[in-house]
Parts: sequence; C-alpha cells; structure tokens
Amino acid sequence: MKNTLPKAGRTEADREKLLDRIRANLAAMTDEEDEAITRAAESDPDNPPNRFPKRMGRPPAALTKVVVTIRLDRDVVDHFKASGDGWQTRINEALRKVAELE
Repeated sequence: MKNTLPKAGRTEADREKLLDRIRANLAAMTDEEDEAITRAAESDPDNPPNRFPKRMGRPPAALTKVVVTIRLDRDVVDHFKASGDGWQTRINEALRKVAELE
C-alpha cells in the first residue's frame, strides 16, 4: 500500500490534492466496508475500547450567568477576596441587594 501521509517537503497544493483523494475514498466507502473496518478496530487487542463513562459535569442551571469584564477598585476586590472562596458570588449578591433585585 502506498504511503499517503503528507511529507515535510509537500506544498499546500499537494496537501489539498491528498485531502481530496482521502475525501473521495471516504465518500466511496460502502456501509459494509465501514462496518468491517469498525469490527476489525473493535477486535484489535492493542486498541481496547474506552471503558470509562463520559463525564456528565454539572447540570445546566435554570438561570445562566453572563461573563463580563468590570473594573473595580483594588480595595473592593481585596475586601471580598479576604473572606475566601466565593468572592465573585458575594460581589454578585451585593450588587443584587443594591439594585433591589432580591
């Protein structure tokens, strides 16, 4: 089988031609060929399937927050940071209180 990987000396036009050939080969592949390749990959002992479940993460919040950039006085930031983690949440709560949103 001919090596079709791009080599360092190839031009961008050569790489595009190679990608076009690869895309054409993929488009011409039948479902049976695809299934045969998938079965072969799954049966390869050197390539075990991923046995780890996908991380789900935190569920989406009902009310999402907006990322903004705001410039605050250093002493204000220091005051909120001094009380530990969650300082941004406390600034948000203080702003909600002043805006009478609570």
